[in-house]
Amino acid sequence: MTWGPWQILLVLAIILLLFGGKKLPELAHSLGKSLGEFKKGKEEGDKDQKKPAEPAEPKQIADPKPVTPEVVA
Repeated sequence: MTWGPWQILLVLAIILLLFGGKKLPELAHSLGKSLGEFKKGKEEGDKDQKKPAEPAEPKQIADPKPVTPEVVA
């Protein structure tokens, strides 16, 4: 389905009626701000995925003490 100029105009008119003329600039500003934050987060996520993960150091395990059985008399 293709959107013609009348359908787009109708949708914009309905949005204007729902939100009013005063709320639309605030809505557009908050939408732009959230889009910018989304892009910034996506770029940071891409940077994290590209850098190689640091290998974990092997943990040193202490020599276990030999277990001596106790004799109960």
